[in-house]
Amino acid sequence: MNADSQFSEDADPDDTRPILIIPYMWIGDFVRNHTVVRVLKERWPNRPVDLLTTSLCAPLVDYMPGVREGIVWDLPRGRLAVARQLALGKLLRERNYGTALVLPRTWKAAIAPALAGIPERVGFVGEFRFGLLNRWRWGEKKLPRFIDKNAALAQPDGAPLPPEWPVPQLRVPAEDIVRWRQANGLSAGAAVALAPGSVGVSKRWTGYPEAARLLVERGLEVWVVGGPGEKGLAQEIVAAGGPGIRDLTGTDLRNGVLAMAAAGVAISNDSGLMHIAAALGTPTMGIFGPTSPYLWAPLNGLAATVVQDKEKLSCQPCQSTICKINDHRCMRNIAASEVVGIAQTVLAESRVTGRDIEHGQS
Repeated sequence: MNADSQFSEDADPDDTRPILIIPYMWIGDFVRNHTVVRVLKERWPNRPVDLLTTSLCAPLVDYMPGVREGIVWDLPRGRLAVARQLALGKLLRERNYGTALVLPRTWKAAIAPALAGIPERVGFVGEFRFGLLNRWRWGEKKLPRFIDKNAALAQPDGAPLPPEWPVPQLRVPAEDIVRWRQANGLSAGAAVALAPGSVGVSKRWTGYPEAARLLVERGLEVWVVGGPGEKGLAQEIVAAGGPGIRDLTGTDLRNGVLAMAAAGVAISNDSGLMHIAAALGTPTMGIFGPTSPYLWAPLNGLAATVVQDKEKLSCQPCQSTICKINDHRCMRNIAASEVVGIAQTVLAESRVTGRDIEHGQS
């Protein structure tokens, strides 16, 4: 451990210098960043915490307790964009951050904090970032899960992992949900939110159209939630299920957050919307095929983890984005009737435990 590091056990508890987190920018990973925020706020309740964010993820910051501000700055993935990096470094310098946690291992993620001259720049060794970071951490490969790697950076160097991390939280005011329902012409009753999209075709369960039809037959309102890339999937689901299904896909992630907050139960692939729903406290069913629930399920826990159990597949989990063997059976083996049955049970249990289905609050 570095003797002069503010991340040492004898760090000043009255330190008020703001902290900046440079996070991963995929939606699900961004939600999980809130665990890092919570660890930091437990250690330094007087230090404001900001998040660098893209325009896409920016709405999430508004619902994250303990985050002072989101710094919206879109950087291209495929090139360095020197002028944008210089401008971001200037902006960060003006904000007088005392510490930056650089979660991604890429050297590009560490450029702006270094240009800003942030005194402490914490991150794991990787991608020739010597000189860009000055509080090196080692042993990343020994940490079992993605969240372990990220949240460990908020702990003292060398500290053991806790038995459990604080879970991510997203909090939406009840009045915002009421207004959102009214603006979209939605009833106040229980609804099932379907999230059929994901990054990677192999993670997409193919049974959503049939499940939607069965849910409507059972008298449930069904919403399809997702981004513009899921518009085609939504149209297919609506065609299968009829007028009882609403296509709520669109370009604004805030709409997806509000839909998941208002829903009585969410059914999702391993995707960003699954993590959003779980962090909101909405009973969430996660459908897993090529990915491992142990590694990628929300820390919040799921109302149900759905995996196929018809046959043992030697390739599962493969972590691959496209199925190249076994005809996608890890997902095709999951029957729509099974998922619908579980959803009905989850809704019934939510009513018994007192969750306000009408307003989507825990």
